[in-house]
Amino acid sequence: MTLTANWSYPTAIRFGAGRISEIADACAATGITKPLLVTDRGLAGLPITQATLDLLEAAGLGRAMFADVDPNPNEINMQAGVDVYRAGGHDGVIAFGGGSGLDLGKMVAFMAGQTRPVWDFEDVDDWWTRADADAIAPIIAVPTTAGTGSEVGRASVITNSQTHVKKIIFHPKVLPSIVICDPELTVGMPQMITAGTGMDAFAHCLEAFCSPHFHPMSQGIALEGMRLVKDYLPRAYADGTDIEARAQMMAAAAMGATAFQKGLGAVHALSHPVGAVYNTHHGMTNAVVIPPVLRMNRPMIETRIADAANYLGISGGFDGFYDYVLQLRADLGVPDKLRDLGVGTDRIDEMTVMALNDPSTGGNPVEMTPENTKALFEACI
Repeated sequence: MTLTANWSYPTAIRFGAGRISEIADACAATGITKPLLVTDRGLAGLPITQATLDLLEAAGLGRAMFADVDPNPNEINMQAGVDVYRAGGHDGVIAFGGGSGLDLGKMVAFMAGQTRPVWDFEDVDDWWTRADADAIAPIIAVPTTAGTGSEVGRASVITNSQTHVKKIIFHPKVLPSIVICDPELTVGMPQMITAGTGMDAFAHCLEAFCSPHFHPMSQGIALEGMRLVKDYLPRAYADGTDIEARAQMMAAAAMGATAFQKGLGAVHALSHPVGAVYNTHHGMTNAVVIPPVLRMNRPMIETRIADAANYLGISGGFDGFYDYVLQLRADLGVPDKLRDLGVGTDRIDEMTVMALNDPSTGGNPVEMTPENTKALFEACI
């Protein structure tokens, strides 16, 4: 089986090793003649980024880049990117990188033509209709990790620099027009990032699968996404040059973000405030909090998880699945507790309030309350 394909669900995806070579063609297909490549500081000087800029320059598209992006991007980063976009007369964005680069790149394209503040477009009710849809610039997404799946998402997570609260900014046209998924771009990922981003993809699939909302298509995608992670994340972690494992993990990442249209839950409701307050790696934070969330949700998901375990070839029903998660975390070097990531107990009450206000709470199988949410934080830390 060749791991090269063209997909149009949920958007146009050019999948396969070496397909970054099609970046100029993707610009032509979306009408972009002067792109701004948005990435993070860590990627800015790496060969994969410079090679992509070389491809753009060779095609007469310039080599403009904005890389002033924090690990948990905020509205200050976004405004700086918008200023560069406007000053350079750009007509489209190439969002390049992991979750931070992809999320901020999408927001630069979204906000470059808006007149209202970004917080007016938070994913609340129909606030997205406030945006001038015609002013949203075309977006090409190029993931260089296999975790967030932001390349196939209609939203970005932006941290409010004043309140340190993560906000989800949504609009249907934030979905990139073309995605280039080239697993060769992920070969250089360090083991820790491979583990953290891979567990992020797993968390997306797991929470979507457990969400009580009705979305059968997402349900199936989530289940198969978990299987891909089970089969290929250990391989990618053990050998970063295993291109088949890297490709399958890129697919799992996109599947997780597609599946969580069905909903997320307490894993992300806890992870978002922890990341905002302590600046922890999002995927690694998810990985740490999964077991306590599974324990809390067990009364509502035991049968469903047993079904997933059967599909994944894990014996023992819920308990077998739970033990598998613990072993996977250990094999990937995931810390057991949030304290190992530098998280303290002094801000639990504050983070409890933040978690209960997070949009992810609505997808948790067990209703989240101040009491059980605080208990979850205590168990995780």
